[in-house]
Amino acid sequence: MTLIPSQNTQLIQYPTRSVRRAQRAICCLPFQLPLFVAMGGNSVPIGAIALQTGVELQYTKRPLSELAVESSLNWLIQVGILRREVDGQGITDSFRLTPLGRYLVEKWVNEGKTLPPPSLLDRLYHTLNRWLRLPI
Repeated sequence: MTLIPSQNTQLIQYPTRSVRRAQRAICCLPFQLPLFVAMGGNSVPIGAIALQTGVELQYTKRPLSELAVESSLNWLIQVGILRREVDGQGITDSFRLTPLGRYLVEKWVNEGKTLPPPSLLDRLYHTLNRWLRLPI
């Protein structure tokens, strides 16, 4: 189990396998660390991530369609990295980090301001987890 501090000074326990899966997911997707840093402080709408805007803000490595962005962000919700913002009208198109996501992003920011590159094995595990929806 991995203990992760939350904003209200409680510790949240996550299985080590879940933390590893979350790390793999972030590293294997086409997003860059500045996106997750921005999500740590504010919610970020899909429109700021998709297409050329995402590249200009250094959120993505290449222009991505809104559908591709939403699909990847929804996967990060399932993994436990992100949550969708809600307002008085209901669910919005904006996302923000969970305590697990905040923990991982702070760790990477402190280590060197970049996401670690995934290995070939990381990419294989990520693909199997994502497309087969394996619980590991």
